Amino acid sequence: MKPLPDTEAPVRAAFSFELDGRAIDALEGETILEAAARHGVAIPHLCHRDGLRPEGNCRACVVEIEGERVLAPSCCRSPQPGMKVRAQSPRARQSQQMVLELLLADLPPAERAPALLPTWGELGHWAERWQVAPRPALTALARAPVAPDTSHPAIAVRLDACIQCTRCVRACREVQGNEVIGFAGRGAEARIVFDLDDALGESRCVACGECVQVCPTGALLPARAAAGTGARRVDTLCPYCGVGCRIRVAVEGETIVAVEGAMGPANEGRLCVKGRFGWDYAHSPERLTRPLIRKPGAPKDPAAIRRGLDWREVFREASWDEALDLAAAGFLRLRAQHGPQTLAGFGSAKGTNEEAYLFQKLVRTGFGTHNVDHCTRLCHASSVAALLEGLGSGAVSNPVRDVAHADFILVIGANPASNHPVAATWIKNAVARGARLVVADPRHTDLALHAWRELRFKPDTDLALLNALLHVIVTEGLVNESFVRARTEGYEALVEHLRDYSPERMAPLCGIAADTLREVARAYASAQAAMIFWGMGITQHVHGTDNVRCLIALAALTGHIGRPGTGLHPLRGQNNVQGASDAGLIPMMLPNYQRVADPEVRDWFSRFWGVPLSDVPGLTVVEILNAALAAEADPQRIRGMLIMGENPAMSDPDLAHARAALARLEHLVVQDAFLTETAWLADVVLPASTWFEKTGTATNTDRTVQLGRQVRTPPGEARADLWILQRVAERLGLQWDYEKKSNTAPDDAGYYGVERIYEEMRQTMAAAIGGISWARLEQEGSVTYPCVSADDPGQPVVFRERFPTPSGRLKLVPAALSPAAERPDADYPYVLITGRQLEHWHTGAMTRRSAVLDALEPGPTASLCGADMAALGLVPGERVSVRSRRGEIQLPVRQDDGTPRGAVFIPFAYVEAAANLLTNPALDPLGKIPEVKYCAVQLSRVPSRSA
Repeated sequence: MKPLPDTEAPVRAAFSFELDGRAIDALEGETILEAAARHGVAIPHLCHRDGLRPEGNCRACVVEIEGERVLAPSCCRSPQPGMKVRAQSPRARQSQQMVLELLLADLPPAERAPALLPTWGELGHWAERWQVAPRPALTALARAPVAPDTSHPAIAVRLDACIQCTRCVRACREVQGNEVIGFAGRGAEARIVFDLDDALGESRCVACGECVQVCPTGALLPARAAAGTGARRVDTLCPYCGVGCRIRVAVEGETIVAVEGAMGPANEGRLCVKGRFGWDYAHSPERLTRPLIRKPGAPKDPAAIRRGLDWREVFREASWDEALDLAAAGFLRLRAQHGPQTLAGFGSAKGTNEEAYLFQKLVRTGFGTHNVDHCTRLCHASSVAALLEGLGSGAVSNPVRDVAHADFILVIGANPASNHPVAATWIKNAVARGARLVVADPRHTDLALHAWRELRFKPDTDLALLNALLHVIVTEGLVNESFVRARTEGYEALVEHLRDYSPERMAPLCGIAADTLREVARAYASAQAAMIFWGMGITQHVHGTDNVRCLIALAALTGHIGRPGTGLHPLRGQNNVQGASDAGLIPMMLPNYQRVADPEVRDWFSRFWGVPLSDVPGLTVVEILNAALAAEADPQRIRGMLIMGENPAMSDPDLAHARAALARLEHLVVQDAFLTETAWLADVVLPASTWFEKTGTATNTDRTVQLGRQVRTPPGEARADLWILQRVAERLGLQWDYEKKSNTAPDDAGYYGVERIYEEMRQTMAAAIGGISWARLEQEGSVTYPCVSADDPGQPVVFRERFPTPSGRLKLVPAALSPAAERPDADYPYVLITGRQLEHWHTGAMTRRSAVLDALEPGPTASLCGADMAALGLVPGERVSVRSRRGEIQLPVRQDDGTPRGAVFIPFAYVEAAANLLTNPALDPLGKIPEVKYCAVQLSRVPSRSA
């Protein structure tokens, strides 16, 4: 693995050795193969691949070393000062050619080759370059045909093309940490196997596709269309989670045909199933290609979302001018009649920074209100609230890959193996190198298989567990006193608070033995470097802010912050949720978390944008929808909304309430790539672009700003989101001219002034990205903020010397026990836990339109442990009714003994069984985040139709 940007790796001393008669330099620790490649000398290799542990089993890379009797594999040998190596001597070349010829001879005839790999991939490449073809006498000895294994929706297996290089084994086990692929048999029976020699589709394979990416012959290849020889390749970013993986997209004409991992700072070529196989939603026949206008009299019936009506019954197609004129006229009318406070906007964390910035600017200057929010309100608002309060910054302190420097890792309330799979690989790699991992979660997750200790606490008892750990650290003398004295405030009050939270008192509440709590606390406090990761299992509670306050205290009391391998990292859910928050899609914050209520800040933005700004902070997501259902005479009632790439009719809690609110709006305009559940309730629908159809920046969970590039043009009359926003702005009377003054970006290539928008945004966020110019991103691709000048390399690790609080110190805030807003009772005895699946993401708008992902998980399920299933008389696959005080859904049951007794887990990506019809909209008082991770439900068996 390459050193992290923050790692101060010493420059390796160079020395000289001789290669093919000329002196070349080598770096300490480098292999002969690597040194040769760096100096432009090609040596064939098949079992070697950058990023994988050297194996040396194919022998295609052998070289001759003076003084040694046998040839040496150059991928495994390091050069020494004065060594004389011949890679192109007759003896070495003859051996290299013989290996290639024997491997080719063992492959099936060309007519049985995978159609998209007619030259057998890398093996064919080297054979052609070294002018090797197998002789007839050898091809007659080729192995017997092996039937292809097509049991997996994502990956096809053709073992008769396997050369047993073991790249796939090393990639699966050592890179991704999944341990699905192995090697079995001896001699002629030696073969690659999956789990216990299962068909791939029956194995535990998570379809990350790392094996496909490293396979040199096509023995493992995509089950569906892949890149042909004429495809062009474009580097951009993955459109899914906040890890921010860089991808290389193969495109033929306007058709994406394959995606592979590219070398980015967050992934170094790694991908997950969504990133590698979840791209074809961009080609879905359900894409919106023309603007739509609701027909006169067509009812805004939320039930239509479930009935799946033909859109022609509700909408008619329109020209762009008509649709845009109608969209803007509705907002202008409502603003004039009822005031700007009756309008609102929901932006998107799935788009670019430039789109987020322009959207919030449109709402603030065009509508005249700060009623603008986005999905962070539903995932990490409590994290941002606690981090701003305690540290003065709402972003992560250290990048994910800093786990390489940690010897202790706590993952709490998060399931990165499903939600952030590439991040999980770095954690698993750290464990393999010796780090201790503690996974704390009510559910047993795949990452827990790698844990030193698993803390399966009772749902809603996070605060009991965390306060107990803090109690141990304070009472057993494990506090880093010098750090606390120099860099924190509020310590005495925290110590006083913790007196009542001994492990012995908390153990019955949280369900974790007191001795285990003490053991974990001691291990965390005594580690040289410890990191904490958390997710929505911690944040989506009425006490989510308190949960994060405790995590901040854990890091502060032990001094595990401000150094490599330490710190606090809330794993961000969507690809640009960090950037959208930074850019100002927050109702009480302007860009870079500058408060609307601060007159000096507000005056600066008013002058900068040339428009007076309201001094009233806006409403949050849930508050906006509540206000849409306010009384007709209420002057604060929300009457009109613009929604860009967001789907509150699926993502908000208590969906019946949310959908009723959207339906009651007098004017709803939705710009999206699909007719989402929210768009069904719109008056005007504007067909927008997918991630693959735009150029712009995104900021990942590590605070790394990255440049993504347009791969294809939007279909039909669909348009880029930046184009749409600027057309709406024109009709609202805003004088924007971004498209006219872009300096280097050609607008006709889909940029729509993105460079100038970015540079304006950079001025409003100088303290974060002032040193990251568009030109710098064009050259470097990515930079981590804070970066305040052109010569600043960026700061992956922050808070090294001070915190950006008024005092420069971290503020410790005690957090008392606080129960969920709704507890199980006799009528509703079970707890509902919601979340994502590996294969699906957010509301399913993208992943459920991807053939591979939908084939892997085609429908909703309710996961219960076996004991609860038996108590309810259920068998796997049987339908169960899940009812809360707000709604009911019916769906098949799945046995999952990782789900705790008395709880049911339901993913929220399925409109036919939308989990958020059940969830509780009760809010955290500070973060204003709804408690969608916990509510009371009742379960009952649904009688079969035949019965």
